[in-house]
Amino acid sequence: MNRRPVARSGVLDIAPYVPGRADAEGETAAHKLSANETPLGPSPAAIEAYRAVGAALERYPDGSASELRTAIATIYGLSADRIVCGAGSDELLNLLAQAYLGPGDEAIHTEHGFLIYPIAIRAAGGTPVVARETDLTADPDAILRKVTDRTRMVFLANPNNPTGTYLPFSEINRLHEALPPNVLLVLDAAYAEYVRRNDYESGVELVATSQNVVMTRTFSKIYGLAALRIGWCYGPPEVIDAINRVRGPFNLSAPAIAAGAAAIADRAHVETSVAHNEAWRERLINGLGALGLTVTPSVANFLLVHFPDEEGRRAADADRFLQSRGIVARQVGGYGLPNALRITIGSAAANKAVLAALADFVANDRDAP
Repeated sequence: MNRRPVARSGVLDIAPYVPGRADAEGETAAHKLSANETPLGPSPAAIEAYRAVGAALERYPDGSASELRTAIATIYGLSADRIVCGAGSDELLNLLAQAYLGPGDEAIHTEHGFLIYPIAIRAAGGTPVVARETDLTADPDAILRKVTDRTRMVFLANPNNPTGTYLPFSEINRLHEALPPNVLLVLDAAYAEYVRRNDYESGVELVATSQNVVMTRTFSKIYGLAALRIGWCYGPPEVIDAINRVRGPFNLSAPAIAAGAAAIADRAHVETSVAHNEAWRERLINGLGALGLTVTPSVANFLLVHFPDEEGRRAADADRFLQSRGIVARQVGGYGLPNALRITIGSAAANKAVLAALADFVANDRDAP
């Protein structure tokens, strides 16, 4: 007999998620670029709505988050009944796994996909199956080759974190058409608002016409509400019903609901954020390329920057150098990319600081004997 409680089999095999650090060598960072947070902050309307709720904190929030679901439905022309909200899209991804996976079931994710996927799969008792990527981009054929009679779900971030790459809608549609109808395709579109490509579609259209596709979104990125933990999922009625049966009854706070509804309605703030990101993403890609650094083409609000596999020039060396300048980037060794850094597109000051610091890093390296 055990002398203390023991976690069920498999739980302690899960590698915990480690978020991007917030400080630089023990000090407060001048520029935190490790978590893909928006440099423009939330909409002033969202802040006002958040504060207004403070006068009634003794009351439970609306358990169905109806105000927020209605606001989302209005913006995207959806049925609010097919939307469920969660404490960040992370919670929704976990709830989907909990509702549809169990021991003996398999779920597929790509080799450089979001680290929450294998955690959610294992926590539900399922088995993660990794599909190789091609040029740091999800490969529908590689995913399909991994499908077996035990496959129950496919998790696909589009755009992907941490690579910033994406699949056009034609490839998403091709993948879906080839999947067995009992396999749930989960399209994680956390960065969809930043994408301005004619061949991209976040998943709304496919969800609307399918019974085995769901799309998850977040308010943590372009809406600047990461601290409030707000996510939403759009799916077939049966999937939404299943999620609602396993989620907590008050999984979103009243301030989160109010701020989220106000944020999504402020389209001018969103467009300003997109314009800032578009301009600086191009400037950073060109500037880093001029330094001789390779940058994976990105459609999101971050860049994956690759460094030479040479002494003193590796990603870890660059990370330490950036920290010495008060800049915190994200090491992505846990994603299978040990010699790259993910760098958020930040404020104008932060972006200029990154270019200046990496120019000095490269110059110091070139001057070394």
